[in-house]
Amino acid sequence: MAVSRISPCLWFDTQAEEAARHYCSIFDDTRIIRISHYGDAGREIHGKPPGSVLTVEFELEGLPFTALNGGPRFRFNEAVSLQVTCDTQQQIDRYWNALTAGGDVGAQQCGWLKDRYGLSWQVVPNRIADLLDRSDPRRADRVMTALMAMKKLDIAVLQRAAQG
Repeated sequence: MAVSRISPCLWFDTQAEEAARHYCSIFDDTRIIRISHYGDAGREIHGKPPGSVLTVEFELEGLPFTALNGGPRFRFNEAVSLQVTCDTQQQIDRYWNALTAGGDVGAQQCGWLKDRYGLSWQVVPNRIADLLDRSDPRRADRVMTALMAMKKLDIAVLQRAAQG
C-alpha cells in the first residue's frame, strides 16, 4: 500500500470491522490491510475489553481508510459524505442499492443517502459538474430542478433536462 498523507478515519461505536468488510463487499479493488485490537492500556478511559477491535485499516479502490471503534460518543452526520462517481446508470443503481441496504434515504435527496451505519454517501454521475456548469445558466437551472426532485439520480432524466 502506498502511504497517503491524508486519509479518512471513520468513527464507529463497535462496528468498525463489520463496516469495513461491508464496504469492501460493495466496491472493486478493495482489501482489509490490518486489524488492531485494544489491550489493557487505557482501559479506564476507552472502556473497551482487551482483544476487541480497535481499528481496521482498509482500502476501497485504492483509497486508504481507517475504521475506529471509538465508542458511542460521536455519530456521523451529513456535514461529511463520501462521493461515488459513476459512468452509467447501472453503476448508480448498483452502488445505490448496496449502500442503502439497511440504510435510510427518507429525508435525503440529490443522490445522497445514509448507509446502515449512518455514514452519508453521494452516488452521482461523473458528469454532474458538467451538467450543472453555469456557463449556460438556463441549462444549469433545468438540471438543478430535475436534480432536486430526485433521491437516486437518473442520468437519462438529467441529460434530458440539460438538452431542454
